[in-house]
Amino acid sequence: MGPLAGPVVAAAVVFPPGLGLCGVDDSKRLTAARRAALAGEIRDRALAWAVVEVEPQEIDALNIYRAGLEAMRRAIARLDPPPDHVLLDGRQIPGLDLPHERIVHGDATCHAIAAASILAKTRRDALMSEYDARYPGYDFGAHKGYATEAHRAALRRLGPSPIHRRSFLLLPHPKLWD
Repeated sequence: MGPLAGPVVAAAVVFPPGLGLCGVDDSKRLTAARRAALAGEIRDRALAWAVVEVEPQEIDALNIYRAGLEAMRRAIARLDPPPDHVLLDGRQIPGLDLPHERIVHGDATCHAIAAASILAKTRRDALMSEYDARYPGYDFGAHKGYATEAHRAALRRLGPSPIHRRSFLLLPHPKLWD
């Protein structure tokens, strides 16, 4: 949710009853290699899965919170077969017409939510690596769009790229973002 560049990505996963995959955990606790291996296993063993992106222009129009909810809503809507019950990572989605429950820190405590976090993070990281080649000089492959000092220096040097979230560019030189 906090990067200066790139989409917000959400995923949803439906597992068969009783399926547990060894090593599934909050995506932030896993190495990139372990996430990649688990992402393949999750896609292979899930009954359904979906990964969606909400692009920077829509994030700017909605705000990041609403864009995150919209990404979650779209991911759930793309599940085929649809779920009987939805487990949400810490949020409520207004108007969701499926039985659901909110689990605070769900990516750290719930197997299905952790699996979805792995799919979302691997997709976003892959996108940012693609953007690294498309927009040289920003080093998106290294910082994934987060506000590192190197990223902020690239913004001061190059200005924003087409994938920068204009609403997040709060650096002290606003004339660069027009």
